[in-house]
Amino acid sequence: MTKIVFFRRDGLFYGFEERGHSGYGESGNDILCAALSAMTMLILNTIEISYAGDVKYEIDDKATRVSVKAMCALPEYESDERRRFAVEGLFKGYFYQLNDLLEEYYDYLDVEVIDD
Repeated sequence: MTKIVFFRRDGLFYGFEERGHSGYGESGNDILCAALSAMTMLILNTIEISYAGDVKYEIDDKATRVSVKAMCALPEYESDERRRFAVEGLFKGYFYQLNDLLEEYYDYLDVEVIDD
């Protein structure tokens, strides 16, 4: 199972951590893992390249863990309101997309939110 924990502060999403293999298919042919990887890389690249936002991430293949935090989604770290809105929107969109996936892949996926 893949567990994804989102980080939220004052109602604003600013990151997430993914752990584990979904187990939906064989390694290398798991469409759920492939979808999660593609969405994660889209978020990273969009924040870093398209929005020129500061994003910190770690990818640990051995531990099957990906951690992504973009403090630029929060007003205390980013003065540009449009950048904050765009970055936070990516995280929120991913959260809702995963919740849609839970309807079909509930045995392979778990989504949680931590408010700090």
